[in-house]
Amino acid sequence: MNGVLVVDKPGGLSSHDVVARVRRVAGQRSVGHAGTLDPMATGVLVVLLGEGTKLASYLTADDKVYRAAIRLGSETDTLDAEGEVVERAPVPALDVGGVRRVVESFLGPQQQRAPVVSALKVNGRALHERYRRGEEVEAPIRAVRMRWFDGLTYADGLVTLRVGVAKGYYVRSLARDLGLALGTRGHLEALRREASGALELRDAVPLDALLATDGPERLASSLLSLADAVAHLPQVELSAAGANDAFHGRLVRAADYTSQAVRVGDQPLALLGPDGSLVAIGQGHAKGTLRVVRGFRCA
Repeated sequence: MNGVLVVDKPGGLSSHDVVARVRRVAGQRSVGHAGTLDPMATGVLVVLLGEGTKLASYLTADDKVYRAAIRLGSETDTLDAEGEVVERAPVPALDVGGVRRVVESFLGPQQQRAPVVSALKVNGRALHERYRRGEEVEAPIRAVRMRWFDGLTYADGLVTLRVGVAKGYYVRSLARDLGLALGTRGHLEALRREASGALELRDAVPLDALLATDGPERLASSLLSLADAVAHLPQVELSAAGANDAFHGRLVRAADYTSQAVRVGDQPLALLGPDGSLVAIGQGHAKGTLRVVRGFRCA
């Protein structure tokens, strides 16, 4: 199978656990994922099969939408409800308007310290591995962006909200930082990913449905084509000759494609064959040609 599967991940499983289960259902080893979800988190996990694994970098770059619940009054080592409490602090008198004003200060570009228990690598080793081996770990500070938030509520020390964030944003870090900004401590009590780019919960298949007796058929019928998975990229239609050149990794001549805005070194382009299938990911090249960045054998 070649394509992209949107899974509604249950809590208690790692992203790798989900991949392992899909691998067994699909009966193939070539399965991966784009955009890790912590075991506690639920919701959209983008699983890649066969040639779809080549799309990982193009799908992880998309914005994400999360629904989060942040518990004030305590901070944990993992910054979520699965960790050990490391700090406690009284929760001051707050109202929803005051909480909203503080959350607004997190909008736009920010510098955010990542959680120490995370998959980020420093000197080639994941932070969570080093932390759990008792090493002293300092998580990096990175440039991130919260694009928007809505649906904010506050009651009895619990903040709930939806957030739209760019790649690399940690909602767990937001829980910590929001707690501090409100004069207390905080950790993430629950998290559900509602969207990863254009792939949303309404596209998702519950994992238990894939594990049922008709799981392989359900998987096959739910699989998005490579072209559908990158529908967010600019589309370039190739002629039969252009598709053949792209399939073999050759430059595509200007006469063999149609597009209104191809520029040299511009963003990735979805190069489609005459039948609408994804032949390659390309970029604008010299003299109006297109060069292949990533080709697909199933085209």
